[in-house]
Amino acid sequence: MKKIAISLGDPNGIGIEIALKAHDEIKQFCKPLYFINKALLQRAAKLLECRIPDDFITCECGKDFELKPGKFSKKAGKFSFVSFANAFLNVKNHKADALVTLPINKQAWAKAGIKYHGHTEALSDFCKRDAIMMLGCEELFVGLFTDHQPLKSVPKSVKKKALARFLLSFAKASGFDKIGVLGLNPHAGDGGILGREDEKIVKAIKIANKVLGARVFSGPLVPDVAFNPLALKRTNRLVAMYHDQALAPLKALYFDSAINVSLALPIIRTSPDHGTAFDIAYKGFANITSYINAVKYAVIQANNKKQSK
Repeated sequence: MKKIAISLGDPNGIGIEIALKAHDEIKQFCKPLYFINKALLQRAAKLLECRIPDDFITCECGKDFELKPGKFSKKAGKFSFVSFANAFLNVKNHKADALVTLPINKQAWAKAGIKYHGHTEALSDFCKRDAIMMLGCEELFVGLFTDHQPLKSVPKSVKKKALARFLLSFAKASGFDKIGVLGLNPHAGDGGILGREDEKIVKAIKIANKVLGARVFSGPLVPDVAFNPLALKRTNRLVAMYHDQALAPLKALYFDSAINVSLALPIIRTSPDHGTAFDIAYKGFANITSYINAVKYAVIQANNKKQSK
């Protein structure tokens, strides 16, 4: 079975609860390696009033400290980064086949002096590649042209050559052959009346399709109708110009089942498509569906990677 390196995320959130609750299921199709020290794991299990499985394999990292459920802290931020960095190195050094990351808190990372805004940015730096953030499930996958970027800066980022390069990278990394590209403005600009950025999107699509020698990309699609049931029957693989353009409708439709995938990297990385859920931390309510889907997707990709060699 494939070995999956799992970083536990912010220990004041729902990550450890999810890992413990889902262990018996995911061990049926992979060998999970959990990056946490035993003392901290025991603290979390005590708060959750649950037993740690005998075959719950831990890879010691980070320090023990008092947990504060539902609150962000410097110590929790540092631990979540150390857990993530160690799990990444395990995969990079071929000791595991894929990386699955549980949710971190960006404020906690900042408080701990971590320079990255999240996993994707860190992985881009670690691997010296431009990672692509893709989220979704079999019913709908969406790639993000810009991800954790302030909305006010997005229009300036929509440039013909940069978007064309992104589209080509997304097509190669995802393997999708039919992809819709969302416009930036309402009604995809309405012929320039509501903004000129969409004209650049048209040109980028033409460049990408010409390089690919096929009409892989279509659009720009009108964003407010691209996610309705009829539209998704035609095209359920999309590229969005910015974070919430994609994730607001995606999470409304598939919140429990969607996952996060990092594309265009030399390693396989997935995660649940949700945050630390501080409001329900250590209350026993955490849903494990997205996490299990993330692990399954990682295993499938690891198997596909081996077969392609």
